[in-house]
Amino acid sequence: MRGSRMTLAGQLLLLQLLVVLLVVITVGGLSFAQTGEQLARAESRRALSAAENLAGNATVRALLPDALPGGSAPLAAVAETVRTVSGSSATALLHPDRTALASSDPGDVGTVLPDDGPARAGAHAWSGTVDGGGAVAAEAPVLADDGTVVGTARVERDLPMLTERLGRAGPDLLVYVGLATSIGVIGSLMLSRRIKRQTLGLEPTEIAGLVEHREALLHGIKEGVLALDTAGRVTLLNDSARQLLRLPPDALGRPLEELTQDADLRAALTDPAAAPDRLLAVANRLLVLNRMPVRSRGAVIGSVTTMRDQTELQAMERALDTSRRATGTLRAQTHEFSNQLHTISGLLQLEEYEEAVRFVEGVSHHRASLYAQVTERVADAPVAALLIAKDSLAAERGARLVLAAHSHVSRVDEPLSRDLVTVVGNLVDNALDAVAGADEPVVEVSLTEDEQTVTVRVRDSGPGVDPADAERLFRPGYSTKATADAGGRGYGLALVRLVCRRRGGDVGVHNEDGAVFTARLRRSRTEVPR
Repeated sequence: MRGSRMTLAGQLLLLQLLVVLLVVITVGGLSFAQTGEQLARAESRRALSAAENLAGNATVRALLPDALPGGSAPLAAVAETVRTVSGSSATALLHPDRTALASSDPGDVGTVLPDDGPARAGAHAWSGTVDGGGAVAAEAPVLADDGTVVGTARVERDLPMLTERLGRAGPDLLVYVGLATSIGVIGSLMLSRRIKRQTLGLEPTEIAGLVEHREALLHGIKEGVLALDTAGRVTLLNDSARQLLRLPPDALGRPLEELTQDADLRAALTDPAAAPDRLLAVANRLLVLNRMPVRSRGAVIGSVTTMRDQTELQAMERALDTSRRATGTLRAQTHEFSNQLHTISGLLQLEEYEEAVRFVEGVSHHRASLYAQVTERVADAPVAALLIAKDSLAAERGARLVLAAHSHVSRVDEPLSRDLVTVVGNLVDNALDAVAGADEPVVEVSLTEDEQTVTVRVRDSGPGVDPADAERLFRPGYSTKATADAGGRGYGLALVRLVCRRRGGDVGVHNEDGAVFTARLRRSRTEVPR
Protein backbone atom coordinates (compact mmCIF):
# COMPACT_ATOMS: atom_id res chain seq x y z
CA MET A 1 0.00 0.00 0.00
CA ARG A 2 2.77 2.42 0.88
CA GLY A 3 4.75 1.59 -2.25
CA SER A 4 1.86 2.19 -4.64
CA ARG A 5 0.51 5.43 -3.18
CA MET A 6 2.00 8.73 -2.15
CA THR A 7 2.82 9.00 1.53
CA LEU A 8 1.28 11.54 3.85
CA ALA A 9 4.46 13.65 3.76
CA GLY A 10 4.41 13.64 -0.04
CA GLN A 11 0.73 14.62 -0.14
CA LEU A 12 1.30 17.47 2.31
CA LEU A 13 4.35 18.66 0.38
CA LEU A 14 2.52 18.58 -2.93
CA LEU A 15 -0.45 20.39 -1.45
CA GLN A 16 1.83 22.99 0.10
CA LEU A 17 3.63 23.57 -3.19
CA LEU A 18 0.34 23.97 -5.02
CA VAL A 19 -0.82 26.46 -2.40
CA VAL A 20 2.46 28.37 -2.65
CA LEU A 21 2.25 28.39 -6.45
CA LEU A 22 -1.33 29.62 -6.36
CA VAL A 23 -0.45 32.32 -3.83
CA VAL A 24 2.58 33.45 -5.88
CA ILE A 25 0.57 33.62 -9.08
CA THR A 26 -2.24 35.50 -7.39
CA VAL A 27 0.07 37.91 -5.57
CA GLY A 28 2.22 38.34 -8.68
CA GLY A 29 -0.81 39.13 -10.82
CA LEU A 30 -2.13 41.60 -8.29
CA SER A 31 1.33 43.10 -7.90
CA PHE A 32 1.77 43.49 -11.66
CA ALA A 33 -1.67 45.05 -11.98
CA GLN A 34 -1.02 47.44 -9.11
CA THR A 35 2.45 48.28 -10.41
CA GLY A 36 1.02 48.92 -13.87
CA GLU A 37 -1.56 51.30 -12.48
CA GLN A 38 1.01 53.13 -10.39
CA LEU A 39 3.37 53.37 -13.39
CA ALA A 40 0.56 54.67 -15.63
CA ARG A 41 -0.38 57.34 -13.08
CA ALA A 42 3.26 58.43 -12.68
CA GLU A 43 3.80 58.58 -16.45
CA SER A 44 0.51 60.44 -16.87
CA ARG A 45 1.66 63.07 -14.40
CA ARG A 46 4.96 63.46 -16.28
CA ALA A 47 3.20 63.69 -19.62
CA LEU A 48 0.72 66.23 -18.27
CA SER A 49 3.54 68.30 -16.81
CA ALA A 50 5.34 68.25 -20.17
CA ALA A 51 2.13 69.16 -22.04
CA GLU A 52 1.48 72.08 -19.71
CA ASN A 53 5.07 73.29 -20.15
CA LEU A 54 4.70 73.07 -23.94
CA ALA A 55 1.33 74.85 -23.87
CA GLY A 56 2.70 77.63 -21.64
CA ASN A 57 5.77 78.30 -23.78
CA ALA A 58 5.74 81.94 -24.95
CA THR A 59 6.82 81.05 -28.50
CA VAL A 60 4.02 78.54 -28.81
CA ARG A 61 1.42 81.01 -27.52
CA ALA A 62 2.64 83.70 -29.90
CA LEU A 63 3.01 81.68 -33.12
CA LEU A 64 0.30 79.00 -32.82
CA PRO A 65 -2.76 81.18 -33.67
CA ASP A 66 -1.41 82.08 -37.17
CA ALA A 67 0.67 78.95 -37.88
CA LEU A 68 0.04 76.66 -40.82
CA PRO A 69 0.71 72.92 -40.83
CA GLY A 70 4.45 72.39 -41.19
CA GLY A 71 5.01 76.07 -41.86
CA SER A 72 6.54 77.08 -38.53
CA ALA A 73 9.99 75.74 -37.77
CA PRO A 74 10.13 77.42 -34.35
CA LEU A 75 7.03 75.55 -33.20
CA ALA A 76 8.55 72.24 -34.33
CA ALA A 77 11.78 73.06 -32.56
CA VAL A 78 10.03 73.91 -29.29
CA ALA A 79 7.95 70.72 -29.44
CA GLU A 80 11.05 68.57 -30.13
CA THR A 81 12.89 70.25 -27.30
CA VAL A 82 10.09 69.49 -24.83
CA ARG A 83 10.00 65.87 -26.02
CA THR A 84 13.70 65.43 -25.57
CA VAL A 85 13.90 67.10 -22.20
CA SER A 86 10.88 65.27 -20.75
CA GLY A 87 11.85 61.89 -22.20
CA SER A 88 8.49 61.58 -23.95
CA SER A 89 7.93 59.46 -27.01
CA ALA A 90 5.93 62.03 -29.01
CA THR A 91 4.80 65.67 -28.90
CA ALA A 92 2.42 67.66 -31.10
CA LEU A 93 0.83 71.12 -31.36
CA LEU A 94 -2.74 71.08 -32.61
CA HIS A 95 -5.11 73.63 -34.11
CA PRO A 96 -8.42 73.93 -32.28
CA ASP A 97 -9.90 71.65 -34.97
CA ARG A 98 -7.18 69.09 -33.98
CA THR A 99 -5.13 69.54 -37.14
CA ALA A 100 -1.48 68.83 -36.34
CA LEU A 101 0.55 72.03 -36.95
CA ALA A 102 3.83 70.56 -35.62
CA SER A 103 4.68 67.02 -34.46
CA SER A 104 7.65 64.84 -33.59
CA ASP A 105 6.17 62.42 -36.14
CA PRO A 106 6.32 64.15 -39.54
CA GLY A 107 3.58 61.87 -40.83
CA ASP A 108 1.06 63.44 -38.46
CA VAL A 109 1.62 67.05 -39.67
CA GLY A 110 -1.43 68.31 -41.52
CA THR A 111 -3.65 65.45 -40.39
CA VAL A 112 -6.53 65.61 -37.97
CA LEU A 113 -5.66 63.61 -34.88
CA PRO A 114 -8.45 61.71 -33.17
CA ASP A 115 -9.80 63.07 -29.92
CA ASP A 116 -9.06 60.20 -27.49
CA GLY A 117 -9.55 62.27 -24.35
CA PRO A 118 -12.73 62.93 -22.43
CA ALA A 119 -15.20 65.53 -23.64
CA ARG A 120 -13.94 68.91 -22.66
CA ALA A 121 -15.47 72.37 -22.50
CA GLY A 122 -13.26 75.37 -22.04
CA ALA A 123 -9.62 75.37 -20.98
CA HIS A 124 -9.07 71.98 -19.30
CA ALA A 125 -6.09 69.65 -19.40
CA TRP A 126 -6.33 65.87 -19.22
CA SER A 127 -4.18 62.77 -19.16
CA GLY A 128 -4.85 59.01 -19.53
CA THR A 129 -3.86 55.77 -21.21
CA VAL A 130 -4.07 55.28 -24.98
CA ASP A 131 -3.20 52.57 -27.50
CA GLY A 132 -4.93 49.91 -25.40
CA GLY A 133 -2.95 50.73 -22.27
CA GLY A 134 0.48 50.63 -23.92
CA ALA A 135 1.06 54.41 -23.63
CA VAL A 136 -0.19 57.49 -21.81
CA ALA A 137 -1.10 60.82 -23.35
CA ALA A 138 -1.69 64.27 -21.92
CA GLU A 139 -3.15 67.38 -23.52
CA ALA A 140 -3.13 70.97 -22.29
CA PRO A 141 -4.89 73.95 -23.91
CA VAL A 142 -2.80 76.75 -25.42
CA LEU A 143 -4.31 80.04 -24.27
CA ALA A 144 -3.98 83.47 -25.84
CA ASP A 145 -3.42 86.58 -23.80
CA ASP A 146 -7.17 87.14 -23.63
CA GLY A 147 -7.72 83.60 -22.32
CA THR A 148 -9.18 82.09 -25.49
CA VAL A 149 -8.07 78.61 -26.53
CA VAL A 150 -5.94 78.91 -29.67
CA GLY A 151 -4.72 75.29 -29.77
CA THR A 152 -3.65 72.19 -27.87
CA ALA A 153 -0.31 70.83 -26.75
CA ARG A 154 -0.14 67.00 -26.78
CA VAL A 155 2.54 64.80 -25.20
CA GLU A 156 2.71 60.95 -25.29
CA ARG A 157 4.88 58.61 -23.24
CA ASP A 158 5.32 54.86 -23.84
CA LEU A 159 4.81 52.46 -20.94
CA PRO A 160 7.24 49.56 -20.36
CA MET A 161 6.14 46.27 -21.92
CA LEU A 162 4.92 43.37 -19.71
CA THR A 163 8.03 41.33 -20.45
CA GLU A 164 10.20 44.26 -19.48
CA ARG A 165 8.39 44.76 -16.22
CA LEU A 166 8.56 41.00 -15.54
CA GLY A 167 12.27 41.03 -16.22
CA ARG A 168 12.75 43.83 -13.75
CA ALA A 169 10.70 42.05 -11.06
CA GLY A 170 12.10 38.58 -11.86
CA PRO A 171 14.93 38.48 -9.30
CA ASP A 172 12.71 39.65 -6.46
CA LEU A 173 9.94 37.29 -7.53
CA LEU A 174 12.34 34.34 -7.56
CA VAL A 175 13.47 35.25 -4.05
CA TYR A 176 9.86 35.37 -2.85
CA VAL A 177 9.00 32.07 -4.55
CA GLY A 178 12.06 30.36 -3.13
CA LEU A 179 11.39 31.68 0.37
CA ALA A 180 7.72 30.66 0.25
CA THR A 181 8.61 27.23 -1.14
CA SER A 182 11.21 26.65 1.55
CA ILE A 183 8.80 27.64 4.29
CA GLY A 184 6.10 25.43 2.75
CA VAL A 185 8.39 22.40 2.46
CA ILE A 186 9.72 22.75 6.02
CA GLY A 187 6.20 23.34 7.39
CA SER A 188 4.74 20.37 5.54
CA LEU A 189 7.53 18.05 6.74
CA MET A 190 7.08 19.18 10.36
CA LEU A 191 3.32 18.80 10.09
CA SER A 192 3.73 15.35 8.52
CA ARG A 193 6.01 14.18 11.36
CA ARG A 194 3.53 15.45 13.97
CA ILE A 195 0.60 13.74 12.28
CA LYS A 196 2.59 10.51 11.95
CA ARG A 197 3.26 10.53 15.69
CA GLN A 198 -0.44 11.07 16.39
CA THR A 199 -1.51 8.36 13.93
CA LEU A 200 1.13 5.84 15.11
CA GLY A 201 2.95 6.03 11.79
CA LEU A 202 -0.08 4.96 9.73
CA GLU A 203 -0.88 6.50 6.37
CA PRO A 204 -4.41 7.86 5.68
CA THR A 205 -5.29 4.87 3.46
CA GLU A 206 -4.19 2.49 6.23
CA ILE A 207 -6.25 4.38 8.81
CA ALA A 208 -9.29 4.27 6.51
CA GLY A 209 -8.74 0.55 5.97
CA LEU A 210 -8.54 -0.08 9.71
CA VAL A 211 -11.74 1.88 10.33
CA GLU A 212 -13.59 0.00 7.59
CA HIS A 213 -12.26 -3.32 8.90
CA ARG A 214 -13.27 -2.45 12.45
CA GLU A 215 -16.77 -1.43 11.38
CA ALA A 216 -17.19 -4.66 9.42
CA LEU A 217 -16.03 -6.75 12.39
CA LEU A 218 -18.08 -4.76 14.89
CA HIS A 219 -21.35 -5.17 13.02
CA GLY A 220 -20.58 -8.71 11.89
CA ILE A 221 -20.32 -10.35 15.33
CA LYS A 222 -23.37 -11.84 16.99
CA GLU A 223 -22.54 -10.56 20.49
CA GLY A 224 -23.58 -7.03 21.34
CA VAL A 225 -20.90 -4.39 21.97
CA LEU A 226 -21.58 -1.01 23.58
CA ALA A 227 -19.00 1.58 24.66
CA LEU A 228 -19.52 4.62 26.87
CA ASP A 229 -17.29 7.59 27.61
CA THR A 230 -16.73 8.98 31.09
CA ALA A 231 -19.83 11.19 30.74
CA GLY A 232 -22.06 8.21 29.98
CA ARG A 233 -22.49 8.95 26.27
CA VAL A 234 -22.65 6.09 23.77
CA THR A 235 -19.46 6.15 21.68
CA LEU A 236 -19.73 2.75 20.01
CA LEU A 237 -22.71 0.53 19.31
CA ASN A 238 -23.17 -2.40 16.99
CA ASP A 239 -26.40 -3.73 15.54
CA SER A 240 -26.66 -6.67 17.95
CA ALA A 241 -26.39 -4.43 21.03
CA ARG A 242 -28.95 -2.00 19.66
CA GLN A 243 -31.43 -4.84 19.06
CA LEU A 244 -30.79 -6.58 22.39
CA LEU A 245 -31.14 -3.35 24.41
CA ARG A 246 -33.88 -1.95 22.14
CA LEU A 247 -32.10 1.35 21.61
CA PRO A 248 -33.13 3.82 18.88
CA PRO A 249 -31.13 4.07 15.62
CA ASP A 250 -29.74 7.49 16.63
CA ALA A 251 -28.38 6.26 19.98
CA LEU A 252 -24.74 6.96 19.04
CA GLY A 253 -23.48 10.06 20.84
CA ARG A 254 -26.48 10.36 23.17
CA PRO A 255 -26.38 9.99 26.98
CA LEU A 256 -27.53 6.66 28.38
CA GLU A 257 -30.16 8.39 30.55
CA GLU A 258 -31.99 9.52 27.39
CA LEU A 259 -32.03 6.05 25.87
CA THR A 260 -33.46 3.85 28.63
CA GLN A 261 -35.40 4.25 31.87
CA ASP A 262 -34.33 0.82 33.13
CA ALA A 263 -32.34 1.56 36.30
CA ASP A 264 -30.92 -1.97 36.47
CA LEU A 265 -29.65 -1.73 32.89
CA ARG A 266 -28.05 1.67 33.49
CA ALA A 267 -26.38 0.34 36.64
CA ALA A 268 -25.03 -2.70 34.81
CA LEU A 269 -23.57 -0.53 32.04
CA THR A 270 -22.05 2.15 34.28
CA ASP A 271 -21.30 0.53 37.66
CA PRO A 272 -17.48 0.27 38.01
CA ALA A 273 -17.88 -2.69 40.36
CA ALA A 274 -20.12 -4.66 38.00
CA ALA A 275 -19.49 -8.40 38.30
CA PRO A 276 -18.46 -10.46 35.27
CA ASP A 277 -21.15 -12.51 33.50
CA ARG A 278 -23.88 -10.43 35.06
CA LEU A 279 -27.37 -11.70 34.21
CA LEU A 280 -29.96 -9.06 33.44
CA ALA A 281 -33.54 -9.33 32.22
CA VAL A 282 -34.23 -6.78 29.45
CA ALA A 283 -37.79 -6.83 28.13
CA ASN A 284 -38.42 -10.51 27.31
CA ARG A 285 -34.77 -11.55 27.09
CA LEU A 286 -32.15 -12.63 29.58
CA LEU A 287 -28.76 -11.07 28.80
CA VAL A 288 -25.26 -11.78 30.13
CA LEU A 289 -23.21 -8.58 30.44
CA ASN A 290 -19.45 -8.16 30.84
CA ARG A 291 -18.19 -4.64 31.47
CA MET A 292 -14.54 -3.61 31.25
CA PRO A 293 -12.96 -0.15 31.68
CA VAL A 294 -11.10 1.31 28.69
CA ARG A 295 -7.75 2.95 29.44
CA SER A 296 -5.52 5.16 27.33
CA ARG A 297 -2.06 6.14 28.59
CA GLY A 298 -3.03 5.08 32.10
CA ALA A 299 -6.25 7.10 32.28
CA VAL A 300 -9.77 5.66 32.13
CA ILE A 301 -11.52 7.10 29.08
CA GLY A 302 -14.70 5.04 29.26
CA SER A 303 -15.97 1.48 29.31
CA VAL A 304 -16.97 -1.26 26.89
CA THR A 305 -19.67 -3.83 27.60
CA THR A 306 -20.22 -7.04 25.69
CA MET A 307 -23.53 -8.83 25.92
CA ARG A 308 -24.93 -12.21 24.92
CA ASP A 309 -28.52 -13.34 24.62
CA GLN A 310 -28.95 -16.19 27.10
CA THR A 311 -32.70 -16.60 26.59
CA GLU A 312 -32.45 -19.77 24.52
CA LEU A 313 -29.67 -21.15 26.69
CA GLN A 314 -31.72 -20.46 29.78
CA ALA A 315 -34.64 -22.28 28.16
CA MET A 316 -32.39 -25.30 27.66
CA GLU A 317 -31.10 -25.01 31.22
CA ARG A 318 -34.70 -24.74 32.39
CA ALA A 319 -35.60 -27.92 30.53
CA LEU A 320 -32.54 -29.65 32.01
CA ASP A 321 -33.47 -28.38 35.45
CA THR A 322 -36.99 -29.72 34.96
CA SER A 323 -35.53 -33.10 34.05
CA ARG A 324 -33.26 -32.94 37.08
CA ARG A 325 -36.21 -32.15 39.31
CA ALA A 326 -38.21 -34.97 37.77
CA THR A 327 -35.30 -37.33 38.43
CA GLY A 328 -35.11 -36.13 42.02
CA THR A 329 -38.85 -36.52 42.39
CA LEU A 330 -38.70 -40.05 40.99
CA ARG A 331 -35.86 -40.79 43.37
CA ALA A 332 -38.01 -39.52 46.23
CA GLN A 333 -40.92 -41.64 45.08
CA THR A 334 -38.61 -44.65 44.75
CA HIS A 335 -37.40 -44.04 48.28
CA GLU A 336 -40.98 -43.73 49.49
CA PHE A 337 -42.10 -46.87 47.67
CA SER A 338 -39.06 -48.73 48.97
CA ASN A 339 -39.99 -47.85 52.52
CA GLN A 340 -43.55 -48.96 51.91
CA LEU A 341 -42.43 -52.26 50.40
CA HIS A 342 -40.11 -52.85 53.34
CA THR A 343 -43.02 -52.22 55.69
CA ILE A 344 -45.23 -54.69 53.80
CA SER A 345 -42.43 -57.27 53.76
CA GLY A 346 -41.96 -56.90 57.53
CA LEU A 347 -45.67 -57.28 58.19
CA LEU A 348 -45.78 -60.44 56.09
CA GLN A 349 -42.76 -61.87 57.93
CA LEU A 350 -44.54 -61.15 61.22
CA GLU A 351 -47.57 -62.88 59.75
CA GLU A 352 -49.63 -59.74 60.29
CA TYR A 353 -51.58 -60.34 57.14
CA GLU A 354 -54.60 -58.24 57.99
CA GLU A 355 -52.39 -55.31 58.99
CA ALA A 356 -50.49 -55.68 55.72
CA VAL A 357 -53.76 -55.55 53.77
CA ARG A 358 -54.90 -52.43 55.67
CA PHE A 359 -51.52 -50.77 55.01
CA VAL A 360 -51.69 -51.49 51.29
CA GLU A 361 -55.27 -50.22 51.12
CA GLY A 362 -54.24 -47.05 52.97
CA VAL A 363 -51.38 -46.34 50.60
CA SER A 364 -53.56 -47.02 47.57
CA HIS A 365 -56.32 -44.82 48.91
CA HIS A 366 -53.88 -41.94 49.53
CA ARG A 367 -52.47 -42.21 46.01
CA ALA A 368 -55.87 -42.54 44.41
CA SER A 369 -57.19 -39.62 46.45
CA LEU A 370 -54.19 -37.45 45.47
CA TYR A 371 -54.46 -38.31 41.79
CA ALA A 372 -58.19 -37.67 41.84
CA GLN A 373 -57.86 -34.31 43.55
CA VAL A 374 -55.16 -33.09 41.17
CA THR A 375 -56.63 -34.37 37.91
CA GLU A 376 -60.11 -33.21 38.84
CA ARG A 377 -58.93 -29.62 39.38
CA VAL A 378 -56.05 -29.42 36.89
CA ALA A 379 -56.93 -30.64 33.39
CA ASP A 380 -53.52 -29.84 31.92
CA ALA A 381 -51.51 -33.08 32.12
CA PRO A 382 -47.94 -31.64 32.49
CA VAL A 383 -48.98 -29.31 35.31
CA ALA A 384 -50.93 -32.09 37.05
CA ALA A 385 -47.99 -34.48 36.76
CA LEU A 386 -45.69 -31.81 38.20
CA LEU A 387 -47.95 -31.31 41.24
CA ILE A 388 -48.15 -35.06 41.88
CA ALA A 389 -44.37 -35.35 41.66
CA LYS A 390 -43.90 -32.36 43.97
CA ASP A 391 -46.16 -34.01 46.55
CA SER A 392 -43.70 -36.90 46.82
CA LEU A 393 -40.79 -34.46 47.03
CA ALA A 394 -42.55 -32.53 49.80
CA ALA A 395 -43.23 -35.74 51.70
CA GLU A 396 -39.58 -36.70 51.50
CA ARG A 397 -38.64 -33.32 52.96
CA GLY A 398 -41.16 -33.69 55.74
CA ALA A 399 -43.53 -31.06 54.32
CA ARG A 400 -47.10 -31.20 53.11
CA LEU A 401 -48.17 -29.95 49.67
CA VAL A 402 -51.80 -28.86 49.46
CA LEU A 403 -53.76 -28.02 46.31
CA ALA A 404 -56.38 -25.39 47.14
CA ALA A 405 -59.95 -26.60 46.83
CA HIS A 406 -60.99 -23.68 44.59
CA SER A 407 -58.23 -24.44 42.08
CA HIS A 408 -59.31 -25.04 38.51
CA VAL A 409 -57.29 -24.94 35.28
CA SER A 410 -58.50 -26.36 31.96
CA ARG A 411 -56.24 -27.75 29.25
CA VAL A 412 -54.05 -24.99 27.77
CA ASP A 413 -51.87 -24.78 24.69
CA GLU A 414 -48.38 -26.28 24.74
CA PRO A 415 -46.38 -22.98 25.11
CA LEU A 416 -48.53 -21.86 28.06
CA SER A 417 -48.29 -25.33 29.58
CA ARG A 418 -44.48 -25.18 29.48
CA ASP A 419 -44.51 -21.72 31.04
CA LEU A 420 -46.89 -22.87 33.80
CA VAL A 421 -44.60 -25.82 34.59
CA THR A 422 -41.67 -23.38 34.90
CA VAL A 423 -43.59 -20.96 37.14
CA VAL A 424 -45.22 -23.60 39.38
CA GLY A 425 -42.04 -25.68 39.68
CA ASN A 426 -39.84 -22.73 40.68
CA LEU A 427 -42.39 -21.27 43.11
CA VAL A 428 -43.01 -24.64 44.80
CA ASP A 429 -39.28 -25.37 45.09
CA ASN A 430 -38.75 -21.91 46.55
CA ALA A 431 -41.60 -22.51 49.03
CA LEU A 432 -40.23 -25.92 50.07
CA ASP A 433 -36.87 -24.30 50.79
CA ALA A 434 -38.65 -21.62 52.84
CA VAL A 435 -40.53 -24.09 55.09
CA ALA A 436 -37.48 -26.19 55.88
CA GLY A 437 -37.22 -26.21 59.67
CA ALA A 438 -40.75 -24.84 60.23
CA ASP A 439 -42.95 -26.39 62.94
CA GLU A 440 -45.72 -27.19 60.46
CA PRO A 441 -44.19 -27.10 56.98
CA VAL A 442 -47.10 -26.56 54.59
CA VAL A 443 -47.06 -25.32 50.98
CA GLU A 444 -50.40 -24.44 49.44
CA VAL A 445 -50.79 -24.12 45.67
CA SER A 446 -53.73 -22.36 44.04
CA LEU A 447 -54.36 -22.40 40.29
CA THR A 448 -57.22 -20.30 38.85
CA GLU A 449 -58.11 -18.98 35.43
CA ASP A 450 -60.40 -16.67 33.53
CA GLU A 451 -60.85 -15.96 29.84
CA GLN A 452 -57.56 -14.07 29.55
CA THR A 453 -55.32 -14.95 32.50
CA VAL A 454 -54.06 -17.96 34.46
CA THR A 455 -53.12 -17.11 38.06
CA VAL A 456 -50.70 -19.16 40.16
CA ARG A 457 -50.65 -18.53 43.92
CA VAL A 458 -48.15 -20.31 46.18
CA ARG A 459 -48.25 -19.76 49.95
CA ASP A 460 -45.81 -21.25 52.45
CA SER A 461 -45.79 -21.43 56.24
CA GLY A 462 -42.25 -20.14 56.45
CA PRO A 463 -41.00 -16.93 58.07
CA GLY A 464 -42.05 -14.75 55.11
CA VAL A 465 -39.92 -12.24 53.22
CA ASP A 466 -38.34 -9.00 54.30
CA PRO A 467 -40.26 -6.15 52.60
CA ALA A 468 -36.90 -4.60 51.73
CA ASP A 469 -36.05 -7.75 49.74
CA ALA A 470 -39.42 -8.03 48.00
CA GLU A 471 -38.19 -6.47 44.74
CA ARG A 472 -34.61 -7.73 44.88
CA LEU A 473 -35.83 -11.35 45.09
CA PHE A 474 -36.63 -11.25 41.36
CA ARG A 475 -33.25 -9.92 40.28
CA PRO A 476 -30.95 -12.45 38.57
CA GLY A 477 -28.30 -13.81 40.94
CA TYR A 478 -29.92 -12.45 44.15
CA SER A 479 -30.67 -15.02 46.84
CA THR A 480 -31.37 -14.88 50.58
CA LYS A 481 -30.10 -18.44 51.05
CA ALA A 482 -26.53 -19.05 52.20
CA THR A 483 -25.23 -22.00 50.23
CA ALA A 484 -21.94 -23.25 48.92
CA ASP A 485 -23.43 -23.35 45.47
CA ALA A 486 -24.02 -19.62 45.34
CA GLY A 487 -23.60 -19.47 41.64
CA GLY A 488 -26.56 -21.79 41.15
CA ARG A 489 -28.99 -19.78 43.21
CA GLY A 490 -30.88 -16.57 42.59
CA TYR A 491 -32.22 -17.35 39.10
CA GLY A 492 -35.46 -19.29 39.73
CA LEU A 493 -37.58 -16.27 40.69
CA ALA A 494 -35.87 -14.19 37.97
CA LEU A 495 -36.98 -16.79 35.43
CA VAL A 496 -40.49 -16.70 36.86
CA ARG A 497 -40.67 -12.94 36.37
CA LEU A 498 -39.17 -13.23 32.88
CA VAL A 499 -41.74 -15.86 31.84
CA CYS A 500 -44.64 -13.89 33.33
CA ARG A 501 -43.64 -10.61 31.70
CA ARG A 502 -43.00 -12.32 28.41
CA ARG A 503 -46.62 -13.46 28.52
CA GLY A 504 -47.92 -9.99 29.42
CA GLY A 505 -48.26 -10.65 33.15
CA ASP A 506 -46.08 -10.26 36.24
CA VAL A 507 -45.26 -11.78 39.62
CA GLY A 508 -45.28 -10.29 43.10
CA VAL A 509 -44.91 -11.31 46.74
CA HIS A 510 -46.46 -10.30 50.05
CA ASN A 511 -46.66 -11.74 53.57
CA GLU A 512 -49.75 -13.50 54.89
CA ASP A 513 -48.83 -15.97 57.66
CA GLY A 514 -45.81 -16.68 55.50
CA ALA A 515 -44.76 -15.64 52.00
CA VAL A 516 -47.38 -15.55 49.24
CA PHE A 517 -46.18 -15.44 45.64
CA THR A 518 -48.77 -14.53 43.00
CA ALA A 519 -47.95 -14.98 39.31
CA ARG A 520 -50.23 -14.03 36.41
CA LEU A 521 -49.77 -15.27 32.84
CA ARG A 522 -51.90 -14.15 29.92
CA ARG A 523 -53.19 -16.84 27.62
CA SER A 524 -52.02 -14.89 24.55
CA ARG A 525 -48.28 -14.25 24.58
CA THR A 526 -47.48 -10.54 24.52
CA GLU A 527 -44.55 -8.39 25.48
CA VAL A 528 -44.72 -5.65 28.08
CA PRO A 529 -42.42 -2.63 27.52
CA ARG A 530 -40.02 -2.03 30.33
